[in-house]
Amino acid sequence: MSITFQKRQKEMKRQEKQKEKAQRRAEKKLAKGKDGETPNTTPLDPALDPTIDWSHNNELDLDRP
Repeated sequence: MSITFQKRQKEMKRQEKQKEKAQRRAEKKLAKGKDGETPNTTPLDPALDPTIDWSHNNELDLDRP
């Protein structure tokens, strides 16, 4: 192999790596939410949170007339 061919291969590999890096950056940017958070965060409203069990009974005895 000639040196020119090796240089060309090296340059092509560098450009390919640069494209992959730019693609990863773009995907990461799209994955972020509007506030810079990932969209998989817990909802702010507790009523919308599916992990809360609302079927429990309140066992406090309040003395109310």
